[in-house]
Amino acid sequence: MKMGMIGLANSGKSTIFNALSGAEVETAPYTSMKDEPHLAVIDVADERVDWLSGYYQPKKTTFAQIELVDFAGLTEGAARSGLFPPQSMALIKTADALALIVRNFHEPTIDQAQGVPDPVSEVEHIETELKLSDMIVVEKRLERIELSYKRGVKTNEIQQEEKLLRRAHTWLEDDNSLRDFETNSEEDKILRGFQFLSRKPILVVLNSGEDEFGHCAETVTELQKRWQVMEFAGEFEMELARLETDEAQMFMEDMGITESARDRLTHLAYRLLGYISFFTVGKDEVRAWTIRRGDTALEAAGRIHSDLARGFIRADVFAYDDMRTCGSEKGMREKGLLRLESRDYLVNDGEIVHVRFNV
Repeated sequence: MKMGMIGLANSGKSTIFNALSGAEVETAPYTSMKDEPHLAVIDVADERVDWLSGYYQPKKTTFAQIELVDFAGLTEGAARSGLFPPQSMALIKTADALALIVRNFHEPTIDQAQGVPDPVSEVEHIETELKLSDMIVVEKRLERIELSYKRGVKTNEIQQEEKLLRRAHTWLEDDNSLRDFETNSEEDKILRGFQFLSRKPILVVLNSGEDEFGHCAETVTELQKRWQVMEFAGEFEMELARLETDEAQMFMEDMGITESARDRLTHLAYRLLGYISFFTVGKDEVRAWTIRRGDTALEAAGRIHSDLARGFIRADVFAYDDMRTCGSEKGMREKGLLRLESRDYLVNDGEIVHVRFNV
């Protein structure tokens, strides 16, 4: 999973990035828009992987991972001049979801330049920039289609695309995001190729100061009317990420925080995107794999390796919970809890899958 982190300048994106990744990216106000994106890969904590690793004692244990990309801060009207530099734009288009970091803390210099925090308006501003960026993409593509018509190229496929894009343009002009734009399967396939930003799932991260953290229920409620929301005490949690586990836990309890910023973000991101985890196990490796809820055993096999999907025969499947209850694979066999499933079987969260294949 890849998550792009975006927000207005001085919203504290890099602070949140450091809290999640344990990195030490510079967090001074007014950093240059020319800054390159910051990248980090974080493990998705999962006690099921820990237990399975303890049972099988593999040579290697691999958790599911999220790739974080922290982009330079947005400015007003950025969409008209190019939301991000070309290389960054190409990168953000590949993100599975966007985390919108919004300021909910006071800092005299920032307050003086940008005003007091207004998280709801800030999210709306960012959404507007995303929609404008998509509208520009649509307009440029429609111009190229018109040029094709003048050259005598007017296939059914191009006409279908033009009709869809004109609908999308009207939808964007009415201040709607493309994630709410209704399409059929064929239209959905066309739009996927554009990787529109306002079509990506949105997770709003409310970056609160220590004094504000936990005391802004009205703001959170207002945001939750339209978006998935979570609140971080960014500066505080960045410092927590630099402490030893026991010491960090003590400070978390004082702030009423039950999970680390990393764990809260990954769990909500999974729910937002409809992701689940299945596992492969053995003496060589215990590994978590990420798929979408509703994916089949064949699709899970392909996630592991294309050869497994190409030569798929059957999948041995059993549930992690049954494994914990029985204590061993032998115990599950005795109770008939190990199953052979076909390629169309819908894999459930927490299942262990062993693919039988022949290429």
